[in-house]
Amino acid sequence: MSRLGETQTVTLTGALIGLLFGFFAHRSRFCLRSAAIEFSRGTREGKLTVWLFAFATAVLLTQGFILAGWLDVTDARQLAQRGSLSGAAIGGAMFGAGMILARGCSSRLLVLAAQGNLRALLSGLVFAVTAQAALTGVLSPLRTEVAGWWTVEGGSARDLIALTGIGHGGGAVFGALWLIAALVWAQRQGVKFWGWFGAVGVGAMVATAWLLTYLESRQAFDTVVPIQALSFTGPSADVLMLVLSPPGQPLKFDLGLVPGVFLGSFLSALLWRELKLEGFQGGQSMRRYIAGAMLMGFGGMLAGGCAVGAGVSGAAVFTITSWVTLAAIWIAASLTDWWVDRRAEAPVAAPGEPGYVSP
Repeated sequence: MSRLGETQTVTLTGALIGLLFGFFAHRSRFCLRSAAIEFSRGTREGKLTVWLFAFATAVLLTQGFILAGWLDVTDARQLAQRGSLSGAAIGGAMFGAGMILARGCSSRLLVLAAQGNLRALLSGLVFAVTAQAALTGVLSPLRTEVAGWWTVEGGSARDLIALTGIGHGGGAVFGALWLIAALVWAQRQGVKFWGWFGAVGVGAMVATAWLLTYLESRQAFDTVVPIQALSFTGPSADVLMLVLSPPGQPLKFDLGLVPGVFLGSFLSALLWRELKLEGFQGGQSMRRYIAGAMLMGFGGMLAGGCAVGAGVSGAAVFTITSWVTLAAIWIAASLTDWWVDRRAEAPVAAPGEPGYVSP
């Protein structure tokens, strides 16, 4: 900080963590959408196990840092400020439905765009525009109205560790148990090295972001450094406004994170020769992706977090609104997959077979 400056150091931290996150996320194919589909369909392809590795690692390391006295998250936005349970439930449900339609959550779209997926690139831009509209634009009154229906005070009222009384030791044990379960399932399902190792790297980056932003907040004097981890709703909107605003905008962690994730994913795709331009195959597909991106943009901003921001980062510090968001994402994603995709994929019964309907 003394050499580079406070804001430059924080931004560089976001960029480095983002680069590693993007690399690990691309190599592991980390994706909550794929995990939710596998869970709801009852298949065993290892995608749920990959997500569980990332989730459990983030929980275990974050709670371990707190137990060691290296990290204090009581001043983090997810815990200290007033939260919205209605926003978490409704926003999470919108985000879950949107990621099924867009075939990827916000972080996955960024990773795919880096390897040349133009569908993901357009969806990511629509996502960022909608998120900004929900934050300060034309959609902000609706977001504020819905978020105000059911709120919860900050502090212990949002802290599941305090509400349940399990302590941070119990939180670490919770993460360790799920990590052991992921190890067992990975062995049974034959999850490859980069699947489980990359997912562990994803979770480690979430915990590392918590730790480093906390340490930087303690060292900064001239700048207020928020204690935060990884999220992609607000940061995507911030990067969009940085591009559209006059030069000289203040730097921060989020403005390093998004470009870092893009670069890390690009490097992974380049090294493994997976760069490939892909586009839309028709107008109907394009409408689906745009609708999904809009649902995710508004839903993520309403919920105060995305599949990573709430589903991993917020869950790792056991904030109640993040767990409500995560549950809503899973439920809505499963229902949307059943309603939109599974019914369309169901085979049509032939004449004489059960379920056949004559024309």
